[in-house]
Amino acid sequence: MNDLQNIRYIMVMILGVFGSIFLHAESLTDSTSVFSNFNFKPTTEGSNVNENHTANIGLSEFEEFEDCDVCGCGSSGGSMGYGTIGNGDFIGLRYITQQYQSRDGIYNNSPWIDENFNTMQAWARIPISQKIKLNVIVPYHFHNRQFIDGTSQRINGLGDISILGFYQLISPKLDGFLPEQQSKFKHNLEVGVGLKLPTGEYDRANNEGSVNPSFQVGTGSWDVLLASNYSVSHQNWGVGLLANYTIKTENEQEYHFGNQFNYGLNLFRTFNTMNAKTFTPVSISPVLGLSGEIFGENESYGLAVKDTKGSVLFSRIGVESTYGKISGGVNLMLPVSQDLNGGAVEAKMRLGIHLNFVL
Repeated sequence: MNDLQNIRYIMVMILGVFGSIFLHAESLTDSTSVFSNFNFKPTTEGSNVNENHTANIGLSEFEEFEDCDVCGCGSSGGSMGYGTIGNGDFIGLRYITQQYQSRDGIYNNSPWIDENFNTMQAWARIPISQKIKLNVIVPYHFHNRQFIDGTSQRINGLGDISILGFYQLISPKLDGFLPEQQSKFKHNLEVGVGLKLPTGEYDRANNEGSVNPSFQVGTGSWDVLLASNYSVSHQNWGVGLLANYTIKTENEQEYHFGNQFNYGLNLFRTFNTMNAKTFTPVSISPVLGLSGEIFGENESYGLAVKDTKGSVLFSRIGVESTYGKISGGVNLMLPVSQDLNGGAVEAKMRLGIHLNFVL
């Protein structure tokens, strides 16, 4: 059993653990059960909020503190996102593995080969001001593919660094303690612009004999990133929408990858509780969604490269959890429909695992 198979089995086990948590998560919806031995009383409309505040902690205060921020369900590194559900500002690590099959040649009877794209990212969402956030992703790639004759090819190295600034156009209204100070729906809208830097190496030789030009650690080009995220939440339910566009330029080796459009829809439910001994807030958020990618046609020396455009639609299932300042999650994406490179490339699956420190 090779290292890649070991990684896959570990990921499946992690996903299974998170799945079992989801099946039992309904028991976490009533966070007051943790404090059954404490004399906590809900804050009523006619009560004095400042009176005996340390003893009379209203449930609405816990809900506001734990309220899930879906603005992180944006786009990036494929459709995995620039951020996560449940933590607005963070710094952390994310691992993404993608499996593809492509033809080892340009003919219809060319044999299929397995291609594995693996990426370890250092990523962060850093607050610059109340409405401005800076997103940074620094990837390191280690890809491999297996040929029909038993040989293999491996490439690795620093990938293309992405830097984006987001501006919050609509902010969710904070709830007060009184019923009339509670908002039924919370909306969030942010737009972003940034650059993808040519820090990863592009090698034309990797395209020889293969119809998949993406077997690279970098594109070698300066690209413009446009991003938008909208979310709406009601109580512990939330829906997130994203749309992102990448304008790509020609690299120094006169290869021009086609522009890319990403879109997504995610539905989640957050379950909140608290550690009774340490009073540490805990949340679990199962996620279901769809993510799509549309690729434009590539160009080489100014001429269109046949069968390089296409599209793919992924289903998404995952779960994210936060314990105090620590946040982690697993997201699995499986193709629903696809038409990549004239049918000569097929996406098999995409899996992401992240671990963050919430700022």
